[in-house]
Amino acid sequence: MHNALVRIETTGSIDTNDLGHEQQFMRTTRFLPSLPFCLLTVIVVFGVVDCRIGIAKEPRNVRLHDMLVINEDNSHFFSSRKPEDMTLKGLHAWVDQYAGSSVTHLFLCSTAMRASFRSKSRDAIWDPVNGKEPQDRWPQNAKRLHEAGLDPYKIWIARCRDRKISPWLSMRMNDVHNTEDRDNFQHSTFWRTHIKFWREPNHEHGSGLNYAYPEVRRYQMAFVRELLERYDPDGLELDWMRFPNHLTPGKERDERQILTRFVRDVRRLTREWSRKRKHPILLGVRAPAHPDAAAGLGMDAMEWARQGLVDLIVPCPFYFSSDFDIPVELWHQGLKNAPNPVAVVPGLESSVRPWISGTPVGNTLETLYGFAASGNHRGADGVYLFNWMDTNNWPVPGNDYKLVLKHGVGTRFVTTAARRHPVCFRDAVPAGFSMNVQLPADARLGKTFRMHIGPRPDSGTAWAIVGLAKRDGLSESRFRAKLNGQSLETAADLTNLKQLGGNSARAVRFACPLNVLKTGYNDLDLRQVAGSTGQQIVWVELRMDPRPETGPTNRQD
Repeated sequence: MHNALVRIETTGSIDTNDLGHEQQFMRTTRFLPSLPFCLLTVIVVFGVVDCRIGIAKEPRNVRLHDMLVINEDNSHFFSSRKPEDMTLKGLHAWVDQYAGSSVTHLFLCSTAMRASFRSKSRDAIWDPVNGKEPQDRWPQNAKRLHEAGLDPYKIWIARCRDRKISPWLSMRMNDVHNTEDRDNFQHSTFWRTHIKFWREPNHEHGSGLNYAYPEVRRYQMAFVRELLERYDPDGLELDWMRFPNHLTPGKERDERQILTRFVRDVRRLTREWSRKRKHPILLGVRAPAHPDAAAGLGMDAMEWARQGLVDLIVPCPFYFSSDFDIPVELWHQGLKNAPNPVAVVPGLESSVRPWISGTPVGNTLETLYGFAASGNHRGADGVYLFNWMDTNNWPVPGNDYKLVLKHGVGTRFVTTAARRHPVCFRDAVPAGFSMNVQLPADARLGKTFRMHIGPRPDSGTAWAIVGLAKRDGLSESRFRAKLNGQSLETAADLTNLKQLGGNSARAVRFACPLNVLKTGYNDLDLRQVAGSTGQQIVWVELRMDPRPETGPTNRQD
């Protein structure tokens, strides 16, 4: 998988007082030792509860539980709006759509290689490349705001506070979008002129910067310093997942202390600016979904937390697929001895892909709710949405996006809504580490698939959905399914295949009695039992529907 990760990067497209602020406020918001034990037990057991956003008693800027985070990337607003929207009113309107909704935090990404504002430490997105100014809507709209004296990030931070939303800044730590095009306007002068500092110098598709070089660390730290000097956010996120390669290829685990020292230096800056701003400025990181994979890739977020360097960890995939089996409980177990409480908020991408080269589909409301139900059950402090931005109709259409804002992802809601739990894989791991790949599979040989569903539903119906590739004899083939060792009855095929990945040509459906489902992990055994040609399984999911229909009865072998 080391080689795959290299390919991901290079192809692109795609003193005690110091501790006071963060620890005091985080302890206030997450641990309440003066409460009666029974109430404390309720808080611990239920984790993320269905708390409507906007009614929190503590200040927004220290709330790190029951979170619904939306990451706004460095290009989306500018590229999705017309020039006439580059006004104070237009900037306010973007924030206002989230006011009074279930969204608790907006993470504002201002940079990839270049900044979407006039930076003092790196290029602005509209600066010329080889003497030619980029004419794309993104750089031109960002330039219009600058020329009008409007700093979108200052305005958004202020508007967020007015609207009771917590504003954070997010910094992409090694973005390599479009690096196969050396003269693309997105690339910084530093990157173009310091090829020797790349992880893979002179690679034909480009490469990310190597933090093993002190020059790279100084360059990136200058921008961190600028963000904290220029803006007054509630927190700063270091996005190590754009892209997840930062150290010498093959030496990531050995060199991981380099990134640990970098994060420690950023923590010193956030504490310094917390004192100056007279409020806590928290520090968060996006890191690989599994803590051991994160350490193996040099992004040792668990160690950072154990050293008291971060307040928030967002375990998440890189890009290829959402990960519906993020081990939140492993993160919490490893954080028990951290000097201050650390929130764990798993991140959901926009796409769903059954294996790395399988055909992807977009997430739906139901897969979002399945992700939240599972994560909340495992102790998540919220849900973080990446590449879920307005106006895109991706991954969900606009009306569904409004429903996300309205209802949120609290446990009470998502466990009584229709939800889906698909089989996917883990896309950011070091060499030799399991990617948790379960698909595709030979149907004649059969296979057992594992899915985490969170709480077992108390009512409604449940189904196992199996997508099959297009092959001769597909329509005549027959299949057997067992859920947690119990045989399932075959139901009519699912006719709408649009939401199934893997280029499914047929979807077999099995009725799942609710008493056979288990809270947490469920094992679904599938096997082809008839048909002239062996078939291929390319998609598997468990689907729950809360509608009060008569569910299937269990059939014993």
